[in-house]
Amino acid sequence: MAPSWTSGVWTLLAALTLLSCNIFTWCEASRTSGTTTSGERDQEQGPSSLERVKRGWVWNQFFVVEEYTGTEPLYVGKIHTDSDDGEGNIKYTISGEGAGSIFIIDELTGDIHATERLDREEKAFYTLRAQARDRLSNDPLEPESEFVIKVQDINDSEPKFLEGPYIGSVAELSPIGTSVMKVTASDADDPTYGSSARVVYSVLDGEKFFTVDKNKGIIMTAVADLDRETQDRYELVVKATDMAGQMGGLSGSTTVTIVITDVNDNPPRFPQKMYQFSVSEGAAVGTPVGRVIATDADMGENTDMSYLITDGGELFKVTTDMETQEAVVSIKKPLDFENKRTHNVVVEAVNKHVDPRFVDLGSFRDQTIVLVSVSDTDEPPIFYPADGTIMEVQEDAKVGALVGIVTARDPDVKNKPVRFSIDRTTDQEMIFHIDPDSGAITLGKILDRETAGWHNITVKAVEADNRTMASQTSVSIRILDVNDNPPELATPYEASICEDAKPGQLIHTISVVDRDEPQSGHRFYFNLAPEASSNRYFSLLDLKDNTAGIRTQRSGFNRHEQNVYFLPILVVDSGPPSLSSTGTLTIRVCGCDTDGAIQSCNATAYVMSAALSPGALIALLVCMLILIVLVLLILTLKRHRKGQRMTEDEEDMRDNVIKYNDEGGGEQDTQAYDMSALRNLYDFPEAKSCDSGPDIRSLPQWIQAKRVGGSGAEAAAAAATDFSLFKGYIRKKVEQADADLSVPPYDSFQTYAFEGTSSPALSLSSIHTLSTTSEQDFSYLSEWGPRFRQLAGYYAPGNPEEERS
Repeated sequence: MAPSWTSGVWTLLAALTLLSCNIFTWCEASRTSGTTTSGERDQEQGPSSLERVKRGWVWNQFFVVEEYTGTEPLYVGKIHTDSDDGEGNIKYTISGEGAGSIFIIDELTGDIHATERLDREEKAFYTLRAQARDRLSNDPLEPESEFVIKVQDINDSEPKFLEGPYIGSVAELSPIGTSVMKVTASDADDPTYGSSARVVYSVLDGEKFFTVDKNKGIIMTAVADLDRETQDRYELVVKATDMAGQMGGLSGSTTVTIVITDVNDNPPRFPQKMYQFSVSEGAAVGTPVGRVIATDADMGENTDMSYLITDGGELFKVTTDMETQEAVVSIKKPLDFENKRTHNVVVEAVNKHVDPRFVDLGSFRDQTIVLVSVSDTDEPPIFYPADGTIMEVQEDAKVGALVGIVTARDPDVKNKPVRFSIDRTTDQEMIFHIDPDSGAITLGKILDRETAGWHNITVKAVEADNRTMASQTSVSIRILDVNDNPPELATPYEASICEDAKPGQLIHTISVVDRDEPQSGHRFYFNLAPEASSNRYFSLLDLKDNTAGIRTQRSGFNRHEQNVYFLPILVVDSGPPSLSSTGTLTIRVCGCDTDGAIQSCNATAYVMSAALSPGALIALLVCMLILIVLVLLILTLKRHRKGQRMTEDEEDMRDNVIKYNDEGGGEQDTQAYDMSALRNLYDFPEAKSCDSGPDIRSLPQWIQAKRVGGSGAEAAAAAATDFSLFKGYIRKKVEQADADLSVPPYDSFQTYAFEGTSSPALSLSSIHTLSTTSEQDFSYLSEWGPRFRQLAGYYAPGNPEEERS
């Protein structure tokens, strides 16, 4: 038997069906009267009849209740046309969504039934088309019409939280009503029909701490003292109910997790109020002494803290380990067990991020005491002063004189004896000695400030019974100056003056150097040396600035009389005691132009002599002497060979070549030269103006014709004629050369026709001719110098004895 609410549902469905039928009847009547024109128009367009058919069936939509569970098909509605007279001539059909499967129609009556159980949440409506046809011809009686079958909703779907599970968060100590998050439930029922989809929210579990807005689903805090350190998360159960929460409504629930986030509401706290550590006094600066940490109930950046020392920060410092948030206490300055054996260091922890909302909760800092105990260690001796010592000693101090005393002691409580020594790598010459017990430094050698003005040595101190405990210090010893070096001229001065220098002219300025360094500074005095007191050429003027000027006392210097002057100058320092030295200024006399610029001096010889050593000068002179001997020897040999060659030329004058100094075999030597060239090619234009015969230019051709056409006697006569012509021509040319004063006194005519041993012309040499027939006098050649000595010998009058020899 169905429950009571089920019978109520079916009663409601029956009423809805009756209402839909009444609506259909009313619609049918109104459509019949209101759409006649449309129906008539449709009938006029139909092919089966020319008469208008009145449209008698019109509908909009049908309703069917979802979730029908009956055994018979559920009646949906009825379609009908006015042309149906009840005799069964009309056939009704439907098509579209679910036609023939979900929805069936009675062809005769037009009743529509639903054969399946419908679910509005799956499909809310179906669109179909209805058609009335003639049963016999199957022709449509009306145009096809569309209608909708809507599934009527019932409350069969409970609300569901589709976005779960839900996780939210809220800061601790948030005020009441602080929004945490929003939850939303969905109901698949029709929200436009009834209250099936109207949902309200409520909290089933956790309502003591949180509430929810029943309409919007917003979860809010219900208390103001949520403490993360006490409970850091809450699990809530939120329920959603449809039908606006009325009886009979469906409901669904979800779980909501709310995380309590941290705020900085807790100060740091040290677990202990005192920590104890021990460290050796020999520990280096920066050595960690110990670690302490303050705890914070908060989390995240709210636990970040910094540490500082509020007391005892002179010898210690504290840093924060960023990974562990620990305070690291380390040594800031060296510790001394003998001075202080325990140290109280106050370390304070402070939160970095303080929330001003919770300042009134208390101080967000905490302090603890770190007790540091210093343990004793064996330490090396300590020098006083620790940064080195500066001592002073006169440079004329004697060997064994006291320079100074270094002091060192054992810093330990036992105060063991200390022994001193000098590091000899810093005093390799052993200039200083030190007493091993007292530390007194004495001189071991004579000092010279000008060689070394400072001495830096290293002094070592070791414990007498423990040589490993050693330390060292630097000792700088300054050598105080005494006046033990005379002043000297800065450089070997040289000056130059012009020959026309005027009296009182400043020619040079001299300065002085002194290796000493008096504390009051240098002061030098200049004077001429006693041996230069009678000097009448130059004077010396002290310029009062440690320099002096040299002036002339006369005019008209002459470098040919004296080109160098030596001026001795006496220089005296201010002492004490006063020391002096004498330097010489070299003054050279030079020739100058009108503007006073020096042109030449006799200083070249001095420079050369100064630049070359005596050995080099001797070697140079020997080389020059050897060179002169070689030149004379070569000239003598050359002259001797020329004399021999001239004698041979006088004995055998058989030149048959173009140049006079060439030799050959005479006319008979046909292998030495081609004689036909001499007979056929020479042209003598000068012969036209002489009286020696016909034109010589045609002579070779004439001679050749005579030789070819004449007989032997005629040829001999012609040859004699030829020789006479050549002899006359040669003689004429020699006379012209002798009479020409513009040519040099040697052979200038170099070509000849031919010459042989038995030539009637004898020697054709102009030199030989001059020696016998020339009237010119060449004795002046002997005065022309050695270069013309050999030439003068050629033209000198012959010695009868030499000729005979």
